[in-house]
Amino acid sequence: MNVNPVQLFDVDSSTFSYILVADDNTSAVIIDPVERHWQRDLAHLERLGLKLAYVLETHAHADHVTSAGKLVDVTGARAAVPSGCGIMPAEVQLKDGDVIRFGADERIEVLHTPGHTAGSVSYVWRGNVFTGDTLLIDGCGRTDFQSGSSQALYDSVIGKLFALPDTTRVWPGHDYKGQSVSTIGWEKRHNARLANRSKEDFGALMAALKLPKPILMDIAIPANQNLGLPHGA
Repeated sequence: MNVNPVQLFDVDSSTFSYILVADDNTSAVIIDPVERHWQRDLAHLERLGLKLAYVLETHAHADHVTSAGKLVDVTGARAAVPSGCGIMPAEVQLKDGDVIRFGADERIEVLHTPGHTAGSVSYVWRGNVFTGDTLLIDGCGRTDFQSGSSQALYDSVIGKLFALPDTTRVWPGHDYKGQSVSTIGWEKRHNARLANRSKEDFGALMAALKLPKPILMDIAIPANQNLGLPHGA
């Protein structure tokens, strides 16, 4: 039984991408692929003898360009994205509670977890949750652009993600400190921004961050709303 994802990393943006392999070892999905690594990711699939069924996005990223459109064109996979992120070329527009099916009997549950962006989602699969920028290891994503909201993020994490079993493994969209995986139980007890903190305190903390604008934001967001392809492609 394949219960662990293939975790891939982009050094420039500290982005994790994930390949989930069906238990029948014939097909896979990829979550949050990065444009500069599309050939690397295809090589992983080829090496494992896998057909790509879906390319999944957790949100429209501001710090890197996705390879979703390229992978769809090359492999024939379907792009599945949050319906609230403005990624209109994607074939599948996901909503809270949707189920993505691949392989013989694999199912990925979609959780709408807004806050980092209004349309952000997380994906639950076989005791794992892929949280994008909503919940990071010992932290969380920023909430100051793309219709972000500290109140919405707090509700997403406390009300939805922290409601998952404590043993659920947390696979984040980024990490900047050399970590790779956590658990819901650990984050509930120890997350520096969210554990044992009121919504009001969390909002004040996030408002005080004053983070710089992502360098690629003006390029990445429009590109990612077109699945990383040039407009008109």
